[in-house]
Amino acid sequence: MKLSVCMIVKDEEKTIARILKCAKKFSDEIIIVDTGSNDKTKQIAKKFTNKIYDFAWIDDFAVARNFSFSKATGTHIMWLDADDYIDDKNIKKIIQLKQKDDDFDFCMCKYKLNQNFEYYRERIIKNSPNFVWQGFIHEAIAPCGKIIYSDITIEHKKQKQSNPKRNLKIYKKHLKSGDIFDARATYYFAKEFFYNGYYHSAIIWLKKFLKFENKFAPNVLDAYLTISKCYFYKKQYKKSINNLLYFLKNNQPNAEMCCLLAKCFLMQNLQKNAVFWYKTALNCNYDIKSGEFCDNSFCTITPALELCVLHYNLGDFEKAKQYHMLAKSFCPNHPSVVYNKKFFE
Repeated sequence: MKLSVCMIVKDEEKTIARILKCAKKFSDEIIIVDTGSNDKTKQIAKKFTNKIYDFAWIDDFAVARNFSFSKATGTHIMWLDADDYIDDKNIKKIIQLKQKDDDFDFCMCKYKLNQNFEYYRERIIKNSPNFVWQGFIHEAIAPCGKIIYSDITIEHKKQKQSNPKRNLKIYKKHLKSGDIFDARATYYFAKEFFYNGYYHSAIIWLKKFLKFENKFAPNVLDAYLTISKCYFYKKQYKKSINNLLYFLKNNQPNAEMCCLLAKCFLMQNLQKNAVFWYKTALNCNYDIKSGEFCDNSFCTITPALELCVLHYNLGDFEKAKQYHMLAKSFCPNHPSVVYNKKFFE
């Protein structure tokens, strides 16, 4: 296998050397597509590769990614962002994957955003004109053919703060120009409203998304969850609960849903109901290969800490201490665990 690493970048002088040092250890070529840097990004990149291309930014990440892929000569292509990082253990795994020379179309790798939050993404892809990025924001290639799952983990270590309304503006620009949003674009457009605190608009667009056929199942789950979060932040706790319970008529709960239900009941001073849902959260497991976004804190440390407090408030000191010990087993250095340890002592 010959592996090409492709990146699209802009003003990444603070982080680009870090990921290029990683990529240099396993790649056969590195392709940098710069979309208009005004800093030293290109000068730094030149220390690692001579395959640097300028590309006029047109508010479309998929077009830029496809341009970068068009320059690759390897049998397979790995995409990376400038603020990604790969440790030596995972670099070794990539090298081992190359040595196997396995003829796969897609290698799904873990993308880790923080200590608890990770999910699988299409990361190493056969160099083929059949595999094309789609989506001007939150671009993706739909995996097909021979798909393998690897425990290779890429960490996303963001350092600079981007404009929080950037993506929302791009979506609105495409909508105004007459672009028709498919299910995926509608879902992510709604999420941008949510991220920026426009909860009413988020609910409207998420409900539009739910009317589409052939939706990605993890996005459906998250849509119901996000709608309920919107109601929660609007202090409409009964609507938040009813929305989640409607989803749960025909689906299994996930841990974050259970924790949100518990919080809604707590806001209505229904502590025993909250206890039930936090306990349910502890019994939930994520299926990361399903594409579900996995934040393991919702089935570990978060419900354990909340149950500790709830049982203490309900007068059951022993159960409170049991859940403190459970929380400690998950995260012994968590500030609340440290505080509770002193309290119980």
